[in-house]
Amino acid sequence: MEKVELEPVASARVVGPDDSEVESQDTQVAPAAPAFPEGGLAAWLTVIGGSMVLFCTFGAIQSFGVYQDYYTRVYLAGSSTPSQISWIGSVQVFLLFALSLPSGKLFDEGYFHPMMIGASVLYVFSLFMLSLARSHEFYQIILSQGVAIGIAYGILFIPALSVSSHYFRAKRSSAMGVVFAGSSIGGVIYPIMLNQLFNGKAGFAWGVRAAGFLGIVLLTIANLLMRTRLPSRKQRKTTFTPNMRRIVTDVPFMICGIGGFLVFWGLFFPFFYLQLFANLHGVSPNLAHYTISILNGASLLGRTIPNFLADVWGPFNVIIPMTAISGCLIFAMFGATSSGALIAFAILYGFFSGGFISLIAPCAASFSVDVGEVGTRIGVVCFVVSFALLTGNPISGALLKPPHYEWQNPILFSGITVLAGAATLLLARQLAVKARGTQRV
Repeated sequence: MEKVELEPVASARVVGPDDSEVESQDTQVAPAAPAFPEGGLAAWLTVIGGSMVLFCTFGAIQSFGVYQDYYTRVYLAGSSTPSQISWIGSVQVFLLFALSLPSGKLFDEGYFHPMMIGASVLYVFSLFMLSLARSHEFYQIILSQGVAIGIAYGILFIPALSVSSHYFRAKRSSAMGVVFAGSSIGGVIYPIMLNQLFNGKAGFAWGVRAAGFLGIVLLTIANLLMRTRLPSRKQRKTTFTPNMRRIVTDVPFMICGIGGFLVFWGLFFPFFYLQLFANLHGVSPNLAHYTISILNGASLLGRTIPNFLADVWGPFNVIIPMTAISGCLIFAMFGATSSGALIAFAILYGFFSGGFISLIAPCAASFSVDVGEVGTRIGVVCFVVSFALLTGNPISGALLKPPHYEWQNPILFSGITVLAGAATLLLARQLAVKARGTQRV
């Protein structure tokens, strides 16, 4: 008879060397975990579909630096400051993560396809509304791009990421890494496409519409490819139900969330401001327009290789050094004022920051006692970090103090917060090691 291994609960205390007796603070007993195919045609088609969704959502968010630069210098020039403009992207990414909590619970309840279809329609509709926004009308842009598209992102993101957990357990980090790789590909293609269209004959309106048409194609294919495998929580013949009180009082899990908050508070500063940084430091405009694409291209490897290693060594053992190196690299922006230095920074930062972005979800999922809790666990962490993403980039924009642009201020703020987050994740790892009795966490 095949032995089924349960994922450990962070609050559990192991008693005895043979792990035969476990005492938990929670009176709820985890059911036997279902079998996972760890591959197959349906599994990988679902992963590919999820990567297409992240291409359109997280990939687009990582390309906001193009909008930040274009709005600052052209479309909203003279009427809005860089800090005000960064609120557009910050509201987007806030809603993507904040809505992950309700969308994660709805995913666990079995509403995957209705959410995906409805949010796909909202996504495309909002992009075409953005294309109608007038120059220097900030409210039109933040309502269509910040709020409406952000809501679509928030509904699409967690279901597309979590559905791979229906097919993978031992290789879950690898599968999520492949899904996240779609965001890196989007982060390469979107900046090139938008920069060429915005600054060419097409202009802003048709550049945004081109993104809308691309979204129609990719999201249609994604909705056709992705399939859930496990029954919803209501359909399962089990008494197990995720307990929100137990989840939010799980100390190592919540420390992990706090660590994620600190990291995300500063992590996206280069994604939002690197193209503007390049333009204002006299770098060739042709190269400046490709900086975001170079950064996101390097993150493609950063979101796949570390995830494969995480399946062998454990997600925490990989995410912590990746995060610490990312924090140190932010300080390297002080010297990235030439073309060569800027390219080197974009490649290295894209790789190491990509490792953190793709591994924070597997870290959160590793605390789950049952597969029916995965979406909720990831949703809770995403909700916590959403407030860092809402405020981090506007803080950096305010610290810039235009028109003088004192870059040292946001660089110091972002680097210190990312390193503080790495230290907090290390604390969460140590507590998880103590609770689980293994160094592979």
